[in-house]
Amino acid sequence: MSALVIILIFVVSTIVGYLIIKNVPSLLHTPLMSGMNALSGITILGALTTVSIMTKEFNAVISGIVGGLAVILAMINVVGGFGVTHRMLKMFNKKGSK
Repeated sequence: MSALVIILIFVVSTIVGYLIIKNVPSLLHTPLMSGMNALSGITILGALTTVSIMTKEFNAVISGIVGGLAVILAMINVVGGFGVTHRMLKMFNKKGSK
């Protein structure tokens, strides 16, 4: 795969993702967020795959830095999303139960 194809896939997926999220009603946004956190793990797999492809075709140091940054940002997204979901679900617990 060339760099142009990878950039094109990124741009198209960004636009499609934005259009999908934009059309979700705000009432459904919070419950859907918890399910989407699990899907964010796919972002990590995509970042690792891209790093393995790009290190063969391009400068290994730059590809490693960009790929490592992508993995770190995806993990922040997953952990933060699950943290927010946990806090949201805690609001619905009864005060006496744990």
